[in-house]
Amino acid sequence: MDTRRKELGEFLQVLRQRCAPEAFGFPGGTRRRTQGLRREEVAQLAGISPTWYTWIEQGREVNVSADVLDRLAQTLQLTRTERAYLFEMAGRRDPQASGSEDDAAPQSLTDLLADITLPAYIMGRYWDMLAWNSQAAELFAGWLDQPHSSPPNLLHFVFLMPQTRQFLVDWETRARRITAEFRADCRSRLEEPALQKLVEELTAASPDFARFWKQHDVLERQGGRRDFNHPTRGLISCLQTTLRPVEQEQLKLVILKPVQTNDEGQE
Repeated sequence: MDTRRKELGEFLQVLRQRCAPEAFGFPGGTRRRTQGLRREEVAQLAGISPTWYTWIEQGREVNVSADVLDRLAQTLQLTRTERAYLFEMAGRRDPQASGSEDDAAPQSLTDLLADITLPAYIMGRYWDMLAWNSQAAELFAGWLDQPHSSPPNLLHFVFLMPQTRQFLVDWETRARRITAEFRADCRSRLEEPALQKLVEELTAASPDFARFWKQHDVLERQGGRRDFNHPTRGLISCLQTTLRPVEQEQLKLVILKPVQTNDEGQE
């Protein structure tokens, strides 16, 4: 039996058994042979066949749709973490996952920026810059130190601002890698209208982005050396570290630690 199907079945069984029948409109009492809801009751509440639900719990090789998982999650009143685990075990993408993500950086995280003495910023799921400290504004002079009516976007900065080609050392290599990292980071959001709008906008405005995007390269966002040609300070080399808060994994806290230009770094 496939491990994931077995885990899914056992997980649903545990969830079912913790449910008090009375809370779902079913009679309780000592006459019940099983703890919690019966399989037939869960199936009834979720609007699926009792046999089909039994097969899911038994870990049989059945094709469980995202719609069925959504109904089960609502029926069993799952928490956000439980719901994510349910869809992960079933190998399905949760249609509500992206919609439930709040791109607003929590206050605790933005407060942390002020305590970081290195350039640091917080990026959202579409790589909008949600918050940054004064050190980051000084490093990204001409961009983050300017007023913005909406959150500035890192991809706009890389591909649509002419000065970035001079600011980023070896712009072509960096821009190609950033595109590959963005595609990998957004792999579960490719059908979202907001993401499609951003990609269409960048594709129309930047032939380079259009070329890199069509190559379908995917790379996980990694740390390593990042070199910048600062307009007043000259060459600045930093080691980049990216952290993700557990509660909002679509957010990224990026910290840039300046290093001596003669240090060895990894791209």
